[in-house]
Amino acid sequence: MESSGDVVVAVSEGVLLLDVAGPIQVLHWAGHRVRFASPDGRDVCTDVGVPLSVSCAIENSTGSIDTLLVPGYAPEEPVPADLVRSVRAAGAGARRIASVCTGALVLAEAGLLDGRRATTHWLACDQLAQQFPAVEVDPDAIFVRDGSVITSAGVTAGIDLALALVEEDHGVEVARSLAKHLVVFLRRPGGQAQFSVRASIGMPRSSGLRKVVDAVVADLSADHGLAAMAGRAALSERHLSRLFRQETGMTPAQYVKQVRVEAAQVLLETSDELVAAIARRSGFGSEETMRRTFVEVLGTTPSDYRSRFRTTAP
Repeated sequence: MESSGDVVVAVSEGVLLLDVAGPIQVLHWAGHRVRFASPDGRDVCTDVGVPLSVSCAIENSTGSIDTLLVPGYAPEEPVPADLVRSVRAAGAGARRIASVCTGALVLAEAGLLDGRRATTHWLACDQLAQQFPAVEVDPDAIFVRDGSVITSAGVTAGIDLALALVEEDHGVEVARSLAKHLVVFLRRPGGQAQFSVRASIGMPRSSGLRKVVDAVVADLSADHGLAAMAGRAALSERHLSRLFRQETGMTPAQYVKQVRVEAAQVLLETSDELVAAIARRSGFGSEETMRRTFVEVLGTTPSDYRSRFRTTAP
């Protein structure tokens, strides 16, 4: 694939390795030329000690930047002042500017988010909003585009952002191909406050509970009422309900509802199936039941969700 414009990654000492590696791999595979630049042009070490070879000083890249990418740093650490100055100068000449995770704090400190919507890692959203009142913070978004500036949520959301940039530059088929290669969603369902429910609860300590939660994911349309779930776990309904609350923080019914909603979200985003068919495949049984559940959980209908999140690029 031919080159698609320079991506300059603005890095400083202690940059988060995963914030760099994920999006850069996507952009490299898409044919972009990626260069690392630091405030003084010297090599840097990531937060885990992995060295990054830097090709130039950030400000010396001004004029040749297509995309300026700013990864994140530990939120408890102060934003490096020399990095802020360099990003401010380089950002003025870039076609677009993107940040991963707490890289949004660097952009905000540089004044590049004033009057814009933005997001960052959910742990740093309050910090961003309090320190920079001129920024409209969206704490639930995976990534936010406001004009030529794109900010993304924590860590792996940098991959989501990079795929969005690839889709913009090369079209949806190239982005979808890369997403499949990476074994990730082209467009992740929900927002960062709506993490994958199965992944977020971790591995239940109880073997009976593990059977139950995995059975829901394995067959969404099966009977997942409390009695049926308790039978699979060989537990009383009362005991299962207590275990669910202790280990997941939710009731069995809430868990089933969330898993079905997530499955429906993915199908609405990535398929041409009718809403009624998706409702059946997701275990809701009827379109009306799915509609009521979407309104309850997500505050929108399945049709509205699809129109908002479905990929429409040619």
